[in-house]
Formats: sequence, structure tokens, C-alpha cells
Amino acid sequence: MTTPPAYRLHPDLSPGAAELTVSDLSRSVTFYRQVLGMTVLERGDGTAQLGTATRPLLRLMEVPGAPPAPRSSPGLYHFAVLLPTRVDLARWVRHVAGLGLRVGQGDHLVSEAFYLNDPDGHGIEVYRDRPRPEWRWTLDQVEMASDPVDIAGLLAEPGAEMPFQGLPEGTVMGHFHLRVTDVAAAEAFYRGVLGFDVVSRWPGALFVSVGGYHHHLGLNAWQSEGGRPAPEATARLLGAELVLPSAAEIERLAGHLEAVGVPFTRDGAGLDVRDPAGNRLSFRATA
Repeated sequence: MTTPPAYRLHPDLSPGAAELTVSDLSRSVTFYRQVLGMTVLERGDGTAQLGTATRPLLRLMEVPGAPPAPRSSPGLYHFAVLLPTRVDLARWVRHVAGLGLRVGQGDHLVSEAFYLNDPDGHGIEVYRDRPRPEWRWTLDQVEMASDPVDIAGLLAEPGAEMPFQGLPEGTVMGHFHLRVTDVAAAEAFYRGVLGFDVVSRWPGALFVSVGGYHHHLGLNAWQSEGGRPAPEATARLLGAELVLPSAAEIERLAGHLEAVGVPFTRDGAGLDVRDPAGNRLSFRATA
């Protein structure tokens, strides 16, 4: 698979909703409402859509009794919910501490982030970005790290003492981090076919984006190198949605994939394509 050098995804691409299977829909809905502060946007027979009042972030499908997907399989490492401000993040941290939950954390230089899992083991990141002028670049590579978060400074933000009352407007899906089976194959696809920029490389992982963001996708094979797809009857990633700014951009992508011989399927006005590990990317146009 090769890419004409001129092809690039539109720089205004943004991550959309994560589509997951869960073993107990009611339990998952309760978790995402109480812990993440999400709003239930739709609830059907074995399905639910959650997010902010105006933006879907999760689409859940129940597979009763499903065990968690093996960590050796490709799929979701975490989805990342991006809060608008540091104060919003501080309020959420106070909220989860009040629930008695233990979370991981990391200062990534470009962002401050906290990590937890849902009841089915799906990874979650909740974070805020530092202002772009504070990001440090060396040529085309952004500097990132996993340092400790300044918790005291975070919680001392003016207004941090106010109660968390659910995800604030302006919350978006910031990025997806996926497990892949071969990092070189992932780079050939995401960079060589789709036209993402590789903005950071770590041992066993790479981070890609468009438009100068620190990363729209993380891709790692830390546990999943050479792994097999997760069985269908597990709690797993069904798809990661990527939103393009117009229907014309969907058509441009479709024409490009046809030209380079990469199979895809049409789904209404959008299209679905799978990466070399089998992860499904669902490209949609802004509504």
C-alpha cells in the first residue's frame, strides 16, 4: 500500500465517539453517569449513547456476560476525554476522589491526564491540554513525557473547590489510543496510507495527528504485538469514529483508498476502514 505524496487527511479532523461492547449495559450507564458525569443521549434495547448534552462520546452495545477482551489483542488501550480547562479537570479529580476511586496520572508536558478503567476494563483517560504555545517541538516531533502531575497545584486552581456537576460544554473526545499488532505496519498505514503525521515515537509505540495537534491517535504494541483479534463475545472496541469537516472530504478519502487499493465499506454518508491490526476506523462528516 502506497500513498501519493500529496494526500493528507484534512487538518480539521477530530475524534468522535468510541463504540464499545459491554457486559452489563445498566452497570455501564451508571458508571459513566456517576464517575465521568456523562449524559444519556439515547437508550434502546441493549444500546446506549452517552456524552455531553450536545455531543456523543460513547456508543455502547450490550453483550450480556461478556468477559473483558484480552490485553494481548488489538483494540482499545484507552479513549481520552478532553476537558476545556484545568479547573474542570481539578473539579473532576476532586469528584472521583470523593467516590473513593484510585486513578493513575501523568504530566505529559502537552497535557495533564488521569487514567482509570470502566467495569469491563475499557481504558479511559480524562485530561486537559496545556496551551499550544507551551508545547515544545523539535522539528516535527512534539516533546511528551510521563511525569507526575502537580496535584497540589491542580487542586489549588481558583474555582477548583466548586462541585463537579457533569461534563461541561466544550468537552470533546481528545484522542484514541489503540493497541496494534505491529508498529511498523501501523505506521505504514496511518502515515503512508491515511496521511497522518507521526509526531512522537516511543519504544513500541507511535503517536500521530493532523493539523499540529500533539496526537489524535496513539498506537502501541506493548502487550499486543502479534496478537489475535479479540473474540466477538468479549467486551471490546467495535470502532473509533473520526470526523471530517465535510462530505467532500469523505469522498476525497474514498477516492484515495480506491486508488491505492485499500478496501473499505460505505456506511451511509461515511466510510469504514480497518487498520492492519483490524481496528475499525469510522470516518464521518460533521453533521
